[in-house]
Amino acid sequence: MNLQQQRIQGLCQELRLPAIQAEWPALAQRAADSQASFADFLTSVLESEQAARLERTRQALLKLATLPAVKTLESYDFVFATGAPKAQIQELASLNFIERAENLVLLGPSGVGKTHLAMALAYRAVMACVKTRFITAADLMLQLAAAKAQGRLKGYFNRAILGPKLLVVDELGYLPFGRDEANLFFNVVAKRYERGSMILTSNLPFTQWSTALAEDQTLTAALLDRLLHHAHIVQISGDSYRLKDKRKAGAIRTARKES
Repeated sequence: MNLQQQRIQGLCQELRLPAIQAEWPALAQRAADSQASFADFLTSVLESEQAARLERTRQALLKLATLPAVKTLESYDFVFATGAPKAQIQELASLNFIERAENLVLLGPSGVGKTHLAMALAYRAVMACVKTRFITAADLMLQLAAAKAQGRLKGYFNRAILGPKLLVVDELGYLPFGRDEANLFFNVVAKRYERGSMILTSNLPFTQWSTALAEDQTLTAALLDRLLHHAHIVQISGDSYRLKDKRKAGAIRTARKES
């Protein structure tokens, strides 16, 4: 390495330009081979740093999102899930509802892909550099209860509830809340109302949500009023994905008529 190369490396380190530090020799050689202008070379160098920074931001946001797995809309089987409104879901994939601080509620029986779609939209939001958080309703209640018991509920709300631009709460209704838990969840919805988007998944129709919210009809009505004021509702019907996969694996066999 000559003195000029050492100087460039030192400047990149000082200015915190790791992508340029790593890639400029190859970019310089490519520019020389193609007889590119200095402006073209500078553009390619700056673009490499910009792309690297964008990827670092995405990876940081992906870690903060706490997604249990990476799912995409492209991997969702609309052929099997004939009860999923494809056009509506593809429209939601634009993420415009997040910019408008609107909510999305995915309803349907167990196994039809609600969580897959919620994770796919959350992943798409992360790739668009939207601060996102994914959590199950049960885990959310555990964390809220712990924060309240430790006297740090306000800080938890500011960081974990109001911090993300998109908050995904999965599996509402699988485990019923007690009265304190129902009140805490109402506060989650109320504090995010018209301030940030939520995606909720549930196996319960709205008429049965009170069964998950301590049988409190008044609280449930107030919660739904705020949640659904600016909301998209996606109703999904059909057979379970998991049973489909088991059938493919031969674990479940369709009964055949005896001859």
